[in-house]
Amino acid sequence: MLFEVTSTKSIAEIDQRLRDSAARQKFGVVAVHDLKDTMRNKGVEFAGECYIYEVCNPQQAKRVLEANGAVSTALPCRISVYQAGEGYKIATLLPTALMQMFNSPELEPVAKEVEGVIRRMVEDAA
Repeated sequence: MLFEVTSTKSIAEIDQRLRDSAARQKFGVVAVHDLKDTMRNKGVEFAGECYIYEVCNPQQAKRVLEANGAVSTALPCRISVYQAGEGYKIATLLPTALMQMFNSPELEPVAKEVEGVIRRMVEDAA
């Protein structure tokens, strides 16, 4: 259900590589959440680094939403980059596993296609 790779690159390099890969794959980076900053703004100190990238391909999103509106609860796709020891882990929940929860077998081909792209983006970023 989880696809995860390790990287020794800097967070700035991971960020740029992920954005470049998303653009090549015709995915947009909808938002980036800096959890350390968000928690600090709420009065909670968090020592680690953790960024959540929301990525989306509008054409693929349209396909799954037209088939099952409940899939909106799993959109957009998320890629997490978090500190792990001396480096970072880059991880995502696999779309094929997520789509199983919606009991819509017709979404499997789209989920497989998106999953391949998301895996490439994670690998490119690392």
